[in-house]
Amino acid sequence: MLGIVVRRVRKGRSEPGQSGTGTTRFDETPRPLTRTAWFTHLTGTTRRGTRPRTARSARIRAAGHAVTASRYGPFLFAITMIAAILGFGFMLPTSEHLGSLMATVPAATAALAGARVTATIAGLSCAACVMLDGHDGLFGTSTFVVHLVAIALVSLCVITFRTLRERSTRELLGVRAVAEAVQRVLIRPMPPSIGSLRIRAEYRASHPQALVGGDLYAVARADGAVRFLIGDVKGKGLAAVDDAAALLGAFRSSARRTSSLATLMALLEEAVQAHFEEISATDPDVAERFITALLLEIPADGSCVRMINCGHPPPFLVDGDTVRSVPARRPAPPLGLNSTGAQGYATTVLPLAEDALLLLYTDGVIEARDPKGTFFDLEARIAGWPGWERDELLPYILDGLTAHVGGNMGLNDDAAMVTVQRLGNGSVHRQHDGRGKGMATLEARAEV
Repeated sequence: MLGIVVRRVRKGRSEPGQSGTGTTRFDETPRPLTRTAWFTHLTGTTRRGTRPRTARSARIRAAGHAVTASRYGPFLFAITMIAAILGFGFMLPTSEHLGSLMATVPAATAALAGARVTATIAGLSCAACVMLDGHDGLFGTSTFVVHLVAIALVSLCVITFRTLRERSTRELLGVRAVAEAVQRVLIRPMPPSIGSLRIRAEYRASHPQALVGGDLYAVARADGAVRFLIGDVKGKGLAAVDDAAALLGAFRSSARRTSSLATLMALLEEAVQAHFEEISATDPDVAERFITALLLEIPADGSCVRMINCGHPPPFLVDGDTVRSVPARRPAPPLGLNSTGAQGYATTVLPLAEDALLLLYTDGVIEARDPKGTFFDLEARIAGWPGWERDELLPYILDGLTAHVGGNMGLNDDAAMVTVQRLGNGSVHRQHDGRGKGMATLEARAEV
């Protein structure tokens, strides 16, 4: 039954759109769910041997989360707490005093709402405390004063902490927005399609708060061809961003005006060498730095792939049910370690059939280890791909990679992947729907 539900959900998906990094994502339009799917959606997957929650309790939990997350949810939650304490206080004998419990209401509200709502609830809590103490006959006693002072002190502390937290959150969001904009400039989103080529990309940085790291990829149009670059800087995380930026800048400035692929790689080598010379005064270990790179060129008809590999992992070619690695005929040393010029780079040419797919990746994918130290088997993961939608290949690989390392925090190195698929009997172009988002459609063949 579960398999039928999964197939129905897969068939119900619309044409994938594009995310900010050029990767695919599924349509998020709400769809009617079967009874089993609705129960799974609300309760999540249950562990074997545990008793699943009923659909009624799941709906109650979902409604509770919706109330607390709404605009007026925290206020209603606080009013409910005050009413409950008042009810119990009036029901108990006058010798039992619950006025001090009102201090818990603004403390709980501060965790859900802002400083203004917390201050309002603090005033209502004081008023409710006066009602309880009046009912218990505590006016004029020290207990009444202690209750009010306790509520006032707790409210003052939580309001102060909440105000400071909101200020820090605003500053953090501003800094993060600037950092994300800078990182997006470095690794630009891949276009969904260029001529008869369909492109997808995924990036996972090892730093938990970073969008980019030492891995890089880029694409550029040249005269009658499309050129791709994927590379990996020695090191990882934010410390390797400087070297990645230097190589990406050189590729973007030279890819369109260089006719030969070997000449382009020689220019990239010169740019990397110049970058290392500039930073040698401040970095004593610059002699040990290098960048692995893989440069591809696909002509307008998409009939073949020209490739130069400088110490980078070879790509995989997925053609139907066949998955094979495509090594270069004569690999070159990584960038920063070679100065032979264009004659030192050999171009490997291989045919590219219609609907075939090239997978480019960095060593952060194949060198990821599980807790036992076993490397991630990328080729086996691709071979196990059901092949329903090629746009889902990268999410499928990332799911396996995440499970292999034990979660998103288990990835110790940057990981980048790019897929390039040659479409048959058509090409992908950009078209806008009613909401202004681009959708990929197939029409007559177009030139690059």
